[in-house]
Amino acid sequence: MRERCRLGHRVVVQNGAIVGGDGFGFARDGQGRYHKFPQVGIVVVEDDVEIGALTAIDRAALGETRVGRGTKLDNLVQVGHSVTIGEDTVLAGQAGIAGSTRVGSRVTLAGQVGVAGHLTIGDDVIATAQTGIPGSLEKGAVVSGYPAIENRAWLKSSALFARLPELQRRLRELERKVESLLGPPPPA
Repeated sequence: MRERCRLGHRVVVQNGAIVGGDGFGFARDGQGRYHKFPQVGIVVVEDDVEIGALTAIDRAALGETRVGRGTKLDNLVQVGHSVTIGEDTVLAGQAGIAGSTRVGSRVTLAGQVGVAGHLTIGDDVIATAQTGIPGSLEKGAVVSGYPAIENRAWLKSSALFARLPELQRRLRELERKVESLLGPPPPA
């Protein structure tokens, strides 16, 4: 754990986890070179949090990165700089949250979920495995896929993926039949 960061009561930090390492803060100059932006904030981990092995919770550029009471972070989770995570939230292995995102309470981010930066994820959201979240989500949303869409729509769509070549072939056959009956379509 790095300087000035704070851990609450009954916090478990597994082997190799880093609490308070520098966030990914770089500014580009006029020649396209990157320069490190000082990361001077802290991390605050509230009571009853568990942090899995090899997880990284970045310190804030300014202010604080906060992990709420009762939250559980699996192994290999990335929490970016200036992120706020609410209470009783669960982040499974290889989930990653980019900087300055606000995650509500009782949220579940399954394995390999990626959350873009500067978003708000409402309370009680569930994102299934390998979901990519490029935009904010309202309270209670259940999402899947990339870009994240409502879970039932994702399940229906993913069931069709394997059939797409067959459906394309059938569509082309139908187009040929219609064209043979009606003639070619007018020019666009």
